[in-house]
Amino acid sequence: MNYIADFHIHSQFSDDSDEQLENIIQTAIKKGLQEICITDHVDYGVKYDHDDPAYINAESVVRNVNYPLYIETLKQLQERYKNQLTIRIGLEFGMQSHRIAAYQKLYDQLDLDFVILSCHQIDDKEFWNQEYQEGKTEDEMSLGYYEELLNLVKNYKDYAILGHLDHLERYIPRHYPFEKAKPILTEMLKIVIADGKGIEVNTSSFAYNLNDLTPAKDILQLYFDLGGRIVTLGSDAHIASRVADHFDQVAAILKEIGFTSYYTFAKMQPTAHAL
Repeated sequence: MNYIADFHIHSQFSDDSDEQLENIIQTAIKKGLQEICITDHVDYGVKYDHDDPAYINAESVVRNVNYPLYIETLKQLQERYKNQLTIRIGLEFGMQSHRIAAYQKLYDQLDLDFVILSCHQIDDKEFWNQEYQEGKTEDEMSLGYYEELLNLVKNYKDYAILGHLDHLERYIPRHYPFEKAKPILTEMLKIVIADGKGIEVNTSSFAYNLNDLTPAKDILQLYFDLGGRIVTLGSDAHIASRVADHFDQVAAILKEIGFTSYYTFAKMQPTAHAL
């Protein structure tokens, strides 16, 4: 890879990171990256906007990004580091079907380079604390997750890529068999491809010591076989040291599958770079 770009990074503007933006930028420069995109969290239903009365008046609630401050800060850093690193402005939408209208309103108000469409919770029940999984069978958990993702790609279109699309795997006791999920994954990926969207390889799989990539190699192969070519690389770093984590290793795997390029985005438009 002659051009290295990390398009999934979190900073102090996300509720789950304390990392300073300048530390991320300086680390990216030291590691030889040419481009990054900051993609801090928005999770309507379990977090509140900075100007929401529930956030302002409560003693302790989880926050979404402070959008005006976030964008202004990133624009200042774009100017400061313009000769050393390309910095893009993105967000990660942790979306649920019944919250689509809120995300659409937010997207329409902002001028973003990149939007990751992810699913971190269903029915306002989060995966990380096992609230969504509680009382469900293996099929109910995993197929319910993929059904929600399918619903999202059918009904929301202002995104660039699907983020860590088998994300639930991190929080369930056993790997869900690919063959059982393949029919719904096929339907979902056909829509993604027809809409000109992409998927990411999220290298946090190494940080979490998972047994496969995220998404799994079988899913990446299915996406390629269906004609999908738009793929991004994202570390999902919440600390600067993990920026571009294992990118060379993932690039080699993508080439084995058949991919020749990966993508970056500016103003929601993709640009290819050789792997």
